[in-house]
This record gives sequence, C-alpha cells and structure tokens, in this order.
Amino acid sequence: MPKEQLSLFPDNAPKRPTLEQVSSGGVAFRISSPGIEVALISVGPEKRWQLPKGLVDAGETPEVTAVREVREEAGIETELLQRIETIEYWYVGNKGRQRVRFHKFVHFFLLRYLSGQVQDHDREVNEARWVSIGEAITMLTFKTERQALEKAARLIKALQSGG
Repeated sequence: MPKEQLSLFPDNAPKRPTLEQVSSGGVAFRISSPGIEVALISVGPEKRWQLPKGLVDAGETPEVTAVREVREEAGIETELLQRIETIEYWYVGNKGRQRVRFHKFVHFFLLRYLSGQVQDHDREVNEARWVSIGEAITMLTFKTERQALEKAARLIKALQSGG
C-alpha cells in the first residue's frame, strides 16, 4: 500500500474478541375497534421505541424467549403463531471490562395477544403501549425492526383473510 494511503485497521491494531449473541422477541398484536395494534416499548435514556426482545437464556429456545420477553417488557401474555424473520448485525460493546465485537442474531416471531396490561411492564422499560400498526412503523427506531413489522403486517392480513 502506498504510504499516503491509511488503513482503518492497521496490521498492528489489537484484535477484539468476537462473541456471538442471540436475542429473541416479537410483534405482539391484537385486533381492536381501531384495527390492528402492536405492543411497542420505549427503552433507554433516549427513549427509543422498539419491539420487545431480549437475550436467549441458556437452555431456552428462541420461541420461549420471545413469549417471555414480551411478557416481561410489554406486560402481556401472548400465543406464538409463527416466525417472522431473523436479523443479523455486528456491534462493539462491553463484556465485563473488555471491549468486544458482537455478532448479533435477533429472532422475531408473530405473537397473538391473549391477556394482560401494557402498564405491567418491567422496570427496564420506560413505557409500553398499544399503537396502530401504521403508527408503529413510523415510531420504531431501527430499520430492521420496521422491516420485521412490515412483514408481520402482511402475515396478520393473511391470517385475517384465512390464508
């Protein structure tokens, strides 16, 4: 490489360890008089809106995690209907005191509301609320979650039409 070109990753740069991380969550929906509503949660000091999700615990399947995380973060009981998609991305974060590179997989499932109140969410969540599916797409912070919600909307409409 010519001297005037700089590499973003020089050969002598320390390599960060890479860890795989798996989360699971879902699009929890209900049909009400205004139409299809989904449960969204607000998290963090920046109060970003997202779908309820969390880490898959040891010995737990992504399906079980999705139902558990929706119950904990959105305060509602749901029935798992089907897989929507799995998204994948990379980020750098902390594991203990060490900076690591995470290879993250998030499984999203379609979940039908059974019972409960969104006000009964856990304390790591600022707020949980029911939102029309159209409004939810505009509120979600992450593009990949908006795409998962759009796929979920198509699946819900297919269920409503008997398909």
